[in-house]
Amino acid sequence: MNAFFSRPGFRVLIVVLFAVLWFGTLGYRKVITPDEGRYAEIGREMAVSGDWVTPRLNGIKYFEKPALQYWGTAASFKLLGENEFAARLWPGLTGFLGVLFAFLVSRRFWGERVAWLTGAILASCVWWMANGHFLTLDMGVSFFMSLGMGAFMLAQRKDATEDENRNWMVACWAAMGLAILSKGLIGIVLPGAVLVLYSLIQRDARLWLRLHIGKGLLVMLVITVPWFWFVSRANSEFLWFFFVHEHFQRFTTTEHHRLGPVWYFIPVLIAGMLPWTSLLPQALKLGWQKDETQRFQANRFLLIWAVFIFAFFSKSDSKLPSYILPIFPALAMLAAQVLDKLSARAVRWHLGWVALLGLAVIIGAYFFGQTGSVRTPQEINHIYSWWLVAAGMVLLATGVATWMLASRNQKCAAIAATVIGSVIGFQIPMLGHESFAVTNSSYYLVQAMKPHITPSTTLYAVEYYDQSLPFYLKRTLQFVDYVDEFETGQKAEPDKLIHMDEFARRWQTDQAPMAVVTQTTYEKLQKLGLSMSILTSDPRRLVITRP
Repeated sequence: MNAFFSRPGFRVLIVVLFAVLWFGTLGYRKVITPDEGRYAEIGREMAVSGDWVTPRLNGIKYFEKPALQYWGTAASFKLLGENEFAARLWPGLTGFLGVLFAFLVSRRFWGERVAWLTGAILASCVWWMANGHFLTLDMGVSFFMSLGMGAFMLAQRKDATEDENRNWMVACWAAMGLAILSKGLIGIVLPGAVLVLYSLIQRDARLWLRLHIGKGLLVMLVITVPWFWFVSRANSEFLWFFFVHEHFQRFTTTEHHRLGPVWYFIPVLIAGMLPWTSLLPQALKLGWQKDETQRFQANRFLLIWAVFIFAFFSKSDSKLPSYILPIFPALAMLAAQVLDKLSARAVRWHLGWVALLGLAVIIGAYFFGQTGSVRTPQEINHIYSWWLVAAGMVLLATGVATWMLASRNQKCAAIAATVIGSVIGFQIPMLGHESFAVTNSSYYLVQAMKPHITPSTTLYAVEYYDQSLPFYLKRTLQFVDYVDEFETGQKAEPDKLIHMDEFARRWQTDQAPMAVVTQTTYEKLQKLGLSMSILTSDPRRLVITRP
C-alpha cells in the first residue's frame, strides 16, 4: 500500500480531486448574516477605500480583530471581483493548506500511510470541512496555530539537524505572528501555555534551549508590530479596545452574550469529528503513551495541545462552536495512527455505523420539514429538508459500502469509501443552506432595491441591521438607533449614529430616502406619522421609501 500511495501520479491526482471538491462549492451560496456578511464587507471596504490600516464595517471603525484576513479578502476581491467565491477564498485556502501541512508533518513522524490517513481524516471531518467553507476568522487562525504546532514538532524531532531545528522554529515563530495578526493574542498565549505544560509534564527543561527565542521573537515582532503601530497611531481608541475589551473582558466576562455551560464544547467535538468520532477514545489514550526511544514525545504534545485548548475555551465566559477548531489537526494525527493499526473487522465497526447516522438524518429531515416560524416559514424548511434527505441517503450508502468492503477485508477501500462519502454527504447540507438565503442573506432583498436606488438615495438601517446589506448594496447605510458591536466606532465618529427624531426630520427633507426596518419598527414609524410606502419585504424585514 505504501508503494501505491507513493506514486507521483497518484499523489497529484488525489490533490487535484481534493482541490476540485474543496474549492468547487465555495461560491455557490449567498453570503449570510452575521459573520459572513461582516467579514466580506470589511474586506470589500478595505479594497474600495485603499485604507489597509483601519478596518471599517459599514463605514465605521471596527477593531474587534486584527487585519490579516481582511487584507487577504480585500486582495481576493481585487483579483477575482466582489463575489461569494472571493469572499470565502481565505478560509477555503487556509483550510486546504491545513490538510496538506498535517499530511507533511505526519509523513515525517509516522510514514506515508499515516500521512494519507491524517489528510483523509482532517479533510472529511465535519467541523474542519464546514469552517473551511464558511466565512469567519476561525479557519485562518486555526491554520496558522496548527502551522506553528507542526513546525515546532518538526523542529524538535529526534533526527532534526541543527539547521532544520533553527529553520522550523523560525517558521513556528512566524506562524504565531500570523496567528496574532489573524485573531489576536491567542496566537501566542495558547501555544505558549501548551509548551509550558509539555515541558513541565515531561520535565524537559532542555527543550527551552532549542526554541531559538531571539531569532523567533524578532521574526514575530517584524510580522506583528508594523500594523499595530500604524493602526494605534491613526486611532487613539484602538489599544484599550483591542487589548482590554477584546481579550481580557471577552474571556472573563459575559459581556459578549456568548454563554455556555462548561460542557458546551463536548457535543461540538463529538459532532465535529464525524465520521471519525469513535476513534477519539483510542486516540486520546495513544496520545498519553510514552515512546521511550524518542526524546520529543510528539503524541503527548498533540494530546496536551488538544486538551488544553479545549479546556481553555470551556472555561471562558465567551463561547462559540468554532473556537475549538485548532485542536482538529492534532486529533486527526492521533486518530490516523489508531486507524492505521486497526484490523478490517475493527474498521467495519468504527465506520460502518455511518449508515445509522444517514438513516437518522433522513428521519430527522421529515420532522424538520414540518417546522416553521414567522422568521423562517415552513416552506423554506421543507425545501431544505430534501437536501437533508439527499445527505442522509449518501451517508446511508457510505456506511453500507464501508461495512461490506471491510467485511471482505478490504480495509483501504473501506476507508476510502468513508472519506469520499463523507466529503459528499456533509457538503450537501452546506450547499442546501442556500435555501435560507431569502431570510439569512440580503441578496434577494437588495435585488428588489437596486432598480430604485439612485445617486441621490440615502439608505438607512433603522433599529435593525443585516451584515450582508452593504456587501450586496456596494455602499454603506446610515444607522438609526442601532449600536450593538459598533459602539466604539460610533463614539469615535458620532455622525455614524443618529436617533429617531433626527431620522424623522431627514425622512421629510432627504431627496430620496430609503430604509430597512423590521415590522415592529415600521409600526413605530407609522405612529410617528411618517409618510411611507413598502417597496419590498421578506419574512424578517421591510424596505420602505417616501411616496
